[in-house]
Amino acid sequence: MHAITKNVGGSYKIPEVDSTKKLDIKKVLIVRPNHRLGNQLLLTPIVQEVINTFPKCKIDLFVKGGVANPVFENYEHIDKIIQLPKKPFNNLLSYIGKWISLKGRRYDMVINGDKDSSSGRLLTQISKANFKVFGSVNEEIQQQYSDYQHISKYPVYNLRHYLEKLGFEKNTSQIPVLSIKLNSEEISEGKKILDGIIKNDKKTICIYTNATGEKCYSEIWWETFYERLKKEYPNFNIIEMLPIENISKINFKAPNFYSKDIREMGAIIKNTSIFIAADNGVMHLASASLTPTVGFFSVTKPEVYAPYGNGSLALNTNESTIDDWIKEINNILT
Repeated sequence: MHAITKNVGGSYKIPEVDSTKKLDIKKVLIVRPNHRLGNQLLLTPIVQEVINTFPKCKIDLFVKGGVANPVFENYEHIDKIIQLPKKPFNNLLSYIGKWISLKGRRYDMVINGDKDSSSGRLLTQISKANFKVFGSVNEEIQQQYSDYQHISKYPVYNLRHYLEKLGFEKNTSQIPVLSIKLNSEEISEGKKILDGIIKNDKKTICIYTNATGEKCYSEIWWETFYERLKKEYPNFNIIEMLPIENISKINFKAPNFYSKDIREMGAIIKNTSIFIAADNGVMHLASASLTPTVGFFSVTKPEVYAPYGNGSLALNTNESTIDDWIKEINNILT
């Protein structure tokens, strides 16, 4: 599919507009047909960028699976979330119907949020819109920004570049960070849950020891790291967030909690001082709760998936030691 669709949008030319007149963008479609939690969270910066650029617009999201609803629950500019079935062949009529329904909608602008998505490129092609951002890699932008590879940042850079071609002033502001826009009530409830776990006034370090496939570190690795954390930070609570599988790589040695509610998980994390995990969707959730997040990387690329903003950072464990990790954690906690 990637080979077939790689040239989709290649012949598209940016429309010529009257630069003396304000561009009237009221309805925007953002396409990101991926069901994973991390990928929906990584979409939040481009959504914020569109809102910041066109504050009176309404946005439709074309996604897959059901996690987009809680992720974007507090985004007032979101008008509709069009959700493809997570497993299209189990619900083929619904899948085809969603594609067809797109042809009946009219947008001012459509943005493909993933340059590697074949369906994203096709959906951008068939959608009815005056302005289309296909999201192809742009060498001109790549030479300007060292962080262009990041999966959350390049759609923003591409949109800014596109708008410059339309006559907009160059936007040099910081790229928006991941955010699920937790409100004060949610954060307060998260604190109540956390207080019920720790039952003291000490600050809290939260760890998450699970990950998918080769990204998951061994029990020995996590137990060694956990013991070092206890030694280095006796004045902090150390708690573990458990995955849906209810497993622990430290054999449940730390106080722990579990939730199926994405926003509740984020609210609890928001009340901690730091969140530490391997590269996974929950790591991105911690980052989107605006908590300093340390992500451990061993097989995936930090330059593509690293948590950023709020003091967050990525650590390549193939090129660093546990002493290096503690030094970076100290920098965040102090």
